[in-house]
Amino acid sequence: MAAEAARSRYEGSVPARLGVTGVVLEAFCEGALWWADEGLLCVADLHLEKGSAFARRGQLVPPYDTVETLNRLAAAIDRLDPRIVVALGDSFHDEDGPARLAPRDRDALFDLQAGRDWIWITGNHDPRLPRRLGGMILTELTVGRLSFRHEPQAAPAVGEIAGHLHPSARVVGRGRSVRRRCFVGDGHRLVMPAFGAYTGGLDIGHPAFADLFDPTTLAAYMLGDAQVYSVGRRSLARRAP
Repeated sequence: MAAEAARSRYEGSVPARLGVTGVVLEAFCEGALWWADEGLLCVADLHLEKGSAFARRGQLVPPYDTVETLNRLAAAIDRLDPRIVVALGDSFHDEDGPARLAPRDRDALFDLQAGRDWIWITGNHDPRLPRRLGGMILTELTVGRLSFRHEPQAAPAVGEIAGHLHPSARVVGRGRSVRRRCFVGDGHRLVMPAFGAYTGGLDIGHPAFADLFDPTTLAAYMLGDAQVYSVGRRSLARRAP
């Protein structure tokens, strides 16, 4: 039932079309990126088994993050039927995460991999992934003009698709303030929002983003309930001190 609810929630949602080095991509409400010409679906920062990692440290949270994250991923895969899935690093919250997967979640993951190429990009939380997860394990992937890696490079990186920073943005209007997870890009590179159920967000006004983008072409693609909204730099609220 949860998987069907995830499918119905995003069915009919309106993605935002954006370009990275002239490559046309679509950003979806759940935080997934779709490259139709390649049949490639990309998600970043799943942080599977984050709840169980917290529980091991005595911070008890409901242990449902992995199920929810996989259900939303299944909904995106069911809708788009990708030829390639790229998980863009920090797919697990720690290196022991794969061992803590419940059998049902492991089976669900294998079902998602069936009939398509599945690529795990390693991240700072999961620099070593076990082969038993299936798929291919890489530090980065280049397809055409785009390079997929976990952490954005400090130097200019034309065509880079990265995660790691969990971007979020805030807009203010009509007396209301709205903060949402977002994609952020400038036409040359794109940083993706975290896909995981228990992941937070870092405001794109934070210094970690300062040297990554051309400020004159910077745009945030904020995740709404049924649509992804393109927001230019001038409409973004400044980060609170």
